[in-house]
Amino acid sequence: NEDRERAWRASRETKLEPVPNCEACARPTAEEVRGWAQSFDKLMKSPAGRNVFREFLRTEYSEENMLFWLACEELKGECNKHSIDEKARTIYEDYISILSPKEVSLDSRVREVINRKMQEPSSHTFDDAQLQIYTLMHRDSYPRFLNSAIYKALLQGASRSSSES
Repeated sequence: NEDRERAWRASRETKLEPVPNCEACARPTAEEVRGWAQSFDKLMKSPAGRNVFREFLRTEYSEENMLFWLACEELKGECNKHSIDEKARTIYEDYISILSPKEVSLDSRVREVINRKMQEPSSHTFDDAQLQIYTLMHRDSYPRFLNSAIYKALLQGASRSSSES
């Protein structure tokens, strides 16, 4: 229990460090920023949108949801069996294991499915879990993101720069 608490504290402390952009992306246009309010899918399909949303999640201490989702997306693009095994084990250790300070919140049914699939990992081992986390972010974090100072400031800045050009 002490180890878990120490790991939890360490993970919270690292969240205070500046976060590097997880993806390279161009500055979003005002139209793109406004589009993020129209649908969560638009936000998640945009590299810039994912970066801004990740920054917001970080303020809510739930950045691991985006990191897990991105790791699953990367795994899906993998074809090499050895790389799939390696990445699947890393994802499991980083986000699924109850010993991980970055553990994502999943129901027991999904955990059981993952534990079975980990016997022979594939690029789709975490599909159910990824969908559950995507849904959680959509229903829980996304509405707060749209009302956040981070999004409102970006929207205002993007609108201002588009009216100047």
